[in-house]
Amino acid sequence: MLATLLVLLVAVEHFYILVLEMFRWEHPRTRAIFGMDKDLAAKTKIMAANQGLYNGFLAAGLLWGLWLGAEGQDVTLFFLTCVVVAGIYGGLTVTKRIIFVQALPAFLAILAVVYL
Repeated sequence: MLATLLVLLVAVEHFYILVLEMFRWEHPRTRAIFGMDKDLAAKTKIMAANQGLYNGFLAAGLLWGLWLGAEGQDVTLFFLTCVVVAGIYGGLTVTKRIIFVQALPAFLAILAVVYL
């Protein structure tokens, strides 16, 4: 049960990121979250939408793994690992906060899926 909740949390987080990056990129609240001014947001809107799509694929993969039940554990672990790797990369190249916001929850979900 805890494993399922953690995986759902990671999936919801990535759907939320999809919404921010694909549909609300230039909104003042989104710009504040990502630390951007209006001009930078306008210049990077298409790039952000592309990133948002990838986050949506991660979330969809996690939900697919959960939908498959016990037979989907490998699928779930694959997508959680993708989130951890992307989160670590983002933390090293963009801001360390990404490690705690994205990689850590996914890592905790991996531990729960494997050990609970």
